[in-house]
Amino acid sequence: MSRERAYHHGDLRAALIGASFELLAEVGLRRFSVAAVARRLGVSSAAPYRHFPDRDHLLSAVSATAARDLRSAILAAAEDSGPDPADRLAAVAGAYFRYVVRTGAGLHVIYAPELYRVPDEGRREHTRALMDTVLELAAATDVPTYQQSVALVEAIIAVGHGYTSLFADGFFARGSSTVDAVAARAVAAARALIRAEHAPSVP
Repeated sequence: MSRERAYHHGDLRAALIGASFELLAEVGLRRFSVAAVARRLGVSSAAPYRHFPDRDHLLSAVSATAARDLRSAILAAAEDSGPDPADRLAAVAGAYFRYVVRTGAGLHVIYAPELYRVPDEGRREHTRALMDTVLELAAATDVPTYQQSVALVEAIIAVGHGYTSLFADGFFARGSSTVDAVAARAVAAARALIRAEHAPSVP
């Protein structure tokens, strides 16, 4: 029996999403294609189109899954970090780093510009929930305004994404740094940034 025939009903759809994460982790968003996902699964190039009409719709399903799973990872990391709001927010950088290193699906995938053309309310619900969660963690650190919460979230995500890019580029290879070690550095950098944000201004 061919691998294609081995998939039934929703199995192929789930397999396509799973293989998409593997491909993103290996080659990134620019080289991501439906044909490459099909080759990875050993099915015909036409098979994915029974579930997704084009690349953007497949990517939308990946985005929804990534937003949901990243939110869960962030909530778990925040819970593990203890009760201090600054520690809980700093944990976002480490959770983001770990997730993107594992899946390749960072915010550049979750909020890919081409997805705005896809009318996928399920994806929108997951992406809203993800951002609401991180904004709530930022607001809990007692920043004075919503705009400052947004700016703080951007900075924390930039820290996590920056460490992810450096790790992918082999920047830490000379020191043989593990994922755990680099994640801890991302959290420490985020914590320093939060402290600086809350430091009293000097007249």
